[in-house]
Amino acid sequence: MTAPAVHLEREVKLAVWTGFELPALDGLIEGLTAMPASEHHLEAAYFDTPDLRMVRSGVTLRHRSGEGWTLKLPEAQGDTDTLSRRELTVSTDDAAVPPELARLVTAWVRGAELVPVARLHTWRRSIVLTDADGAMVAEIVDDDVSVVEGQEVVLRFREVEVEAGERTPEALLDALVARLRAAGAGPADSIPKVKRALGPSANEPPELSGERDDDGSAAWLIESGLRASVRRLLRHDVGARMGDVEGVHQARVATRRLRSDLRTFAPVLDEAWATHLRAELKWLAAALGEVRDADVLLERLRHASGRLDAADAAGASTLLERLQAERSGARGRLLAVLDERRYAVLLDRLVDSVERPGSDTRPAEWLLADAYAPAGEVVPPLVERPWKRLRKAARAAGPESSDDDLHEVRIRAKRCRYAIEVALPLGGKPASKLAKAVARLQEVLGDHHDAVVAEAWLRSAVPNLDAASSMVAGQLIAGERAAADANRGAWPDAWRRADKRKLRAWLTT
Repeated sequence: MTAPAVHLEREVKLAVWTGFELPALDGLIEGLTAMPASEHHLEAAYFDTPDLRMVRSGVTLRHRSGEGWTLKLPEAQGDTDTLSRRELTVSTDDAAVPPELARLVTAWVRGAELVPVARLHTWRRSIVLTDADGAMVAEIVDDDVSVVEGQEVVLRFREVEVEAGERTPEALLDALVARLRAAGAGPADSIPKVKRALGPSANEPPELSGERDDDGSAAWLIESGLRASVRRLLRHDVGARMGDVEGVHQARVATRRLRSDLRTFAPVLDEAWATHLRAELKWLAAALGEVRDADVLLERLRHASGRLDAADAAGASTLLERLQAERSGARGRLLAVLDERRYAVLLDRLVDSVERPGSDTRPAEWLLADAYAPAGEVVPPLVERPWKRLRKAARAAGPESSDDDLHEVRIRAKRCRYAIEVALPLGGKPASKLAKAVARLQEVLGDHHDAVVAEAWLRSAVPNLDAASSMVAGQLIAGERAAADANRGAWPDAWRRADKRKLRAWLTT
């Protein structure tokens, strides 16, 4: 099995009428040449879940005869008419969805089935624009699309796409769009073909985008917090699978927040439901954490190694290669976890719970009746519990406290911060300031912990290193110890800044 080819697609789509004619495209910039138009007939089948979860989220999966399979994932758009999508292709005409693409849509498909949802026949006329060196700068495609059901054409539409390449100047893109508009094309329209073909059902909101109106209950706050974390986990599943450092980080944060919230609000949650989810999230978090910890350590040691003398570069490279190999092993174990049916079942359970929230007249199965009382009555004592535990641990820790004790303070700070952040609608600005103060404490203790872990890893590596690498490891160990000592000295002040903010003051207003 080979990895899919990855390409960033950038295009501007414009709707056109039946009699529209492409204008001359020469002369937009100096040296630009328009190649004679070529024509192609394309047949494509689009796949999705029966309820169109993927296309509703801007994700498309298609098989095009003679070309193979293509998965398109939306990128952040920004303030522009250009539609940017990450395009992954597998060149096979097999009828079944390639496993390497099927894995990447797990967050949307989960336990459902991928089925054909639309068939499109397209007559395409394309014009390639090249620069003075003969390199392609952009392509303009004029598509006449027929939507087919059985043997019948049920819909026809036409659109023009300006497809940008790596060498496409933004000014040229704007000039192309302006010339097409002047010739009668409609305004930019980023709707993918399959969305247009499927109609209103494909334009319904994506999963987890809905939320019931705030009724002032604790249930609403809890549901909102859990929904945000589930949404974060789904959004970063692809990045975690593709080895993206930020994707792994955000997926891990999502699992941590979920586990913390399930612990904080346990008194108003169904015990069996919450206990099962916490156990499954712990299993997932372990695999994500192994990769994330390696990423943090790699980044830390790369940065530290960059400050060494050039003569020590070879020894530093040996250390980093060893760590990279460990990270690769952890990544393999993470992918095995993400490919298990157990993971898909966990995602389904999470989505089902928060996608259909309850109300005081129809309570969610996982929320106890007490959760539907006013948030001001229910939430303060629940948030106060992790605050008290943090305060107890922080006040017990002193200058001689062990690294493990300080790590425990960090964990309690993290749980306290997550609880406060769920309750922000109650506390407003004072709560936000307290959350930031606790986050700063968490940051200082986190850097302390990272330094301790880095030193321990370096020491474990020394017995298997040559003399040059051992010398470099010694220098790095000294640096990590200095960083740990600095954070050991800094955290009490960070705690005092958090402790002086009164939790009950804003929770009871």
